Amino acid sequence: MATPYIQEWEKLIKSMPSEYKSSARRFKRAYEIVTTEAEPEVGLTPKEVIWKKNKAKLYRYTPTQDRLHKTPILLVYALINKPYILDLTPGNSLVEYLLERGFDVYLLDWGTPGVEDSGMKLDDYIMDYIPRAAKKVLRHSKAPNLSVLGYCMGGTMTSAFAALHDELPIKNLIFMTSPFDFSDTGLYGAFLDERYFNLDKAVDTLGNIPPEMIDFGNKMLKPITNFYGPYVTLVDRSENQRFVESWKLMQKWVADGIPFPGEAYRQWIRDFYQQNKLINGELEIRGQKVDLKNIKANILNIAASRDHIAMPHQVAALMDAVSSKDKEYKLLQTGHVSVVFGPKAVKETYPTIGDWLQKRSK
Repeated sequence: MATPYIQEWEKLIKSMPSEYKSSARRFKRAYEIVTTEAEPEVGLTPKEVIWKKNKAKLYRYTPTQDRLHKTPILLVYALINKPYILDLTPGNSLVEYLLERGFDVYLLDWGTPGVEDSGMKLDDYIMDYIPRAAKKVLRHSKAPNLSVLGYCMGGTMTSAFAALHDELPIKNLIFMTSPFDFSDTGLYGAFLDERYFNLDKAVDTLGNIPPEMIDFGNKMLKPITNFYGPYVTLVDRSENQRFVESWKLMQKWVADGIPFPGEAYRQWIRDFYQQNKLINGELEIRGQKVDLKNIKANILNIAASRDHIAMPHQVAALMDAVSSKDKEYKLLQTGHVSVVFGPKAVKETYPTIGDWLQKRSK
């Protein structure tokens, strides 16, 4: 049912000169989309929980056909936003694509941390959660080895996990827009410079870091594009229903942030952004040095040319730091999110991952 504002718009449009009516209709339609339409459903691929720890859940997706590849794949996302970006909507879902190609697919969902989780550290995720999820995948799938795909920060954490757990049969590692070298982080470096950003005060005051704070920081990398761009584009293309559906899906995910556990955030900013310990071999997790040379698994390392969150040079740095003999760096013409959602993701990213995995999952 039309709101009074929309009814007024309709009256106004009728009285306008014809050359203005098209613009006014698009603006009215954009207003309807933002204010009255329901949010889209997301993460629709059927799945079951096969393991839990605290807020985290390990999902196994229901196969859509016979299993064609022996090696299962575990998806690991970041501690920011929610992992359904990997399964946003039918026809635009990496999970759905891998299932259709006959892979056995699992996802580690961190859940939503509460105030009681502010003491959680990266150590806990890297030494407890990811290893136990990996072992559960191996038991559940009855496979001799597994593949792990880490997206964004999830890939950075996965690299530390793999380096510290060479006893696990990790056959393939896929990193998707994951930063490893933090010596040049662009505007992040200015925002997070320890001379200006009081990290300890932020964590000690807030406990968990609110998702709004993280989202604001990410958007400030390109403020005009990120704050106003989506709405300008919506007005311009509001009569294109296919675009509108994609726009609503993306805006839902972007706004669906979760708190970042305080102690993990303290480590993430200090050890990575401020002191660049990972690539320099100085990172310690529970007293153990993280040496990326311990990684010998097959590697597909994907960067995005328009990524300002994990810039290509930050991603590519991994290639010389590992001992893997079978390793490939792939630069795709996408952005940090469009690498996994959108037309280029469907046409380029998904087949790149699927083809690479198929050859190495026998």
